[in-house]
Amino acid sequence: MLLNNSGKEKGLQMNKGSMLRPEEIQAIDSWVAKMGKHHFFETTAQRMTSATKTLNLQYEMIGHGYNRIVYDLDNGYILKVALSEIGMVANANEAHIYNNCREEVRKYICPVSEYDSGWIIMKKMDTSVRHAVLDYMKLIKLEIIFLKYGMIPIDLRIANVAFSEEQEMVVIDYGLFTMDLKSPVFRWFI
Repeated sequence: MLLNNSGKEKGLQMNKGSMLRPEEIQAIDSWVAKMGKHHFFETTAQRMTSATKTLNLQYEMIGHGYNRIVYDLDNGYILKVALSEIGMVANANEAHIYNNCREEVRKYICPVSEYDSGWIIMKKMDTSVRHAVLDYMKLIKLEIIFLKYGMIPIDLRIANVAFSEEQEMVVIDYGLFTMDLKSPVFRWFI
């Protein structure tokens, strides 16, 4: 892993706020600090309510899962904010994978622009994936490509892919993928 002076990986913007305003970064930092105080028994809905109140971001929320909220930055990029510790790991893992994966697989994963503790900014992709047999065949081929180049695509499914401008299937949520059996993501599941 290549690191810069702050201990972050080289090659990506780290907390420079080039797309986020300082007050937005501060709101995310505030949420991350508060998130650690939440108990394991809270529902996703309770975490979502608490997160959106704390964040108070002026962007459109375009999706969420159990572990992250996704906002449209309305500039061709999206912002993923962690809702849980797994979301934090997923953000860091996506940044690590994008920055360190082999060129042969990079074209199949969504580009990362910036990241820091609790958030990641990625290119916005067309998520209107058709649920056709052809798409499932492409998904199986993607899994084989990832495995061939040493990446374990945990949680690879139609809901986590989109299409590039060139109509290539691209994974937009690869926070649970791993390139290393010693990865924190892999250890989380065993």
